[in-house]
Amino acid sequence: MTSVLALAPVVPVVVVDDPSDAVPLAAALVTGGLPAIEVTLRTPAALEAIRAIADGVPGAVVGAGTVITPEQVASAAGAGARFLVSPGWTDVLLEAMRASGLPFLPGVSTASEVVALLERGVREMKFFPAEAAGGTAYLRSLHGPLPQARFCPTGGIGPASAPDYLALPNVGCVGGSWMLPADAVAARDWGRVEALAREAAALGGSRAQV
Repeated sequence: MTSVLALAPVVPVVVVDDPSDAVPLAAALVTGGLPAIEVTLRTPAALEAIRAIADGVPGAVVGAGTVITPEQVASAAGAGARFLVSPGWTDVLLEAMRASGLPFLPGVSTASEVVALLERGVREMKFFPAEAAGGTAYLRSLHGPLPQARFCPTGGIGPASAPDYLALPNVGCVGGSWMLPADAVAARDWGRVEALAREAAALGGSRAQV
């Protein structure tokens, strides 16, 4: 795997509080057609969840999100993460992600950050927080002067707005959590999660791939 953007049109952004939820939650997403799963490092259960999904869910491509330190890069890789996503970047973090050998998406929200990453040989990025940072209009404006940059917008995106993002020439996929409503996860209603994942996967049409 060399590109996170080629995994699937929609990447679920998952916050795991209970490690025992990790495998059935991920299995529901994969069965629904969303194999790329970003588990955010926002809870104490995150690394255990990544390890459980990597070991126990065939077909899942699990990654670590909210990666902000070199130590988290190492921990995520050690837990079995197959890609890395950060909300922003520094040279220190960028070097650690590059050294891991894993595909990664450093976060940007301005044209200057995009140019700085292009200077460093990085062409695939996370656009965050997507809606707050300008949404589709901003990304469309970036395409003219910076056509070589491609993005995974994340932040405030839902099923109504996702198709507009996916229609942009510089967007490879979108990240979101709308297929994981809090009440469904709390009730462990994995059938509902699977159904919502299936609807999300359909938004990308033939672009869905592993």
